[in-house]
Amino acid sequence: MNFSNHEYKNANKFSVSKTLRIFTVLICFVCLTAFTTKTDASGYKVRDVATDFSLTNIDGKMVSLSDYKTAKGFVVIFTCNTCPYAVAYEDRIEALNKKYAKKGYPVIAIMPNNTEIKPGDSLDAMKKRANKKGFTFPYLIDREQAVFPQYGATKTPHVYVLQKNNEMHIVRYIGAIDDNYKDADKVVLKYVEDAVDALLMNRQVPVSKTRAIGCSIKI
Repeated sequence: MNFSNHEYKNANKFSVSKTLRIFTVLICFVCLTAFTTKTDASGYKVRDVATDFSLTNIDGKMVSLSDYKTAKGFVVIFTCNTCPYAVAYEDRIEALNKKYAKKGYPVIAIMPNNTEIKPGDSLDAMKKRANKKGFTFPYLIDREQAVFPQYGATKTPHVYVLQKNNEMHIVRYIGAIDDNYKDADKVVLKYVEDAVDALLMNRQVPVSKTRAIGCSIKI
């Protein structure tokens, strides 16, 4: 088929314009996916083996799961100072540690937010909050934001109950602390307590996964 010079120029102009539009869309997509989240959408699943970590506690010391030689497991909670949901759960998180640390399932709290975006979650702010509330559990900072994506955490709070089996830490529960973040007195289902109680009795966890309710982790 023969094209006139005018037709050829129009066709070429259309082709270049279309290519530029496609390229722009691709660039926008890459930017969005690159900066909206660091979390691996899969993360850990129930029955996966969680690897250990070493993070700075509010007292300046490094804390790892391996430090707890006699632990039977852990209640790992990604939480922070600034999220209203996390604040609503602070007393319940403290109660979990007081109830289960002595039974072999201590709470390990990890603050995952980017502190440049949330200065209220800085290590100094974490120290002040822990002192004010009288936290009895370690409150660690995921400064490099490397641990929460490995777990697949997306919210504060987001809970992972781990069962220790020799040197392995097996994920047995993922999700919310209970079914009512607004009012502790109206809680019906205590997901974390039910999970830990079942593990202590060598029984299957009744509900192994729920949807975490809270603020998105800031990157």
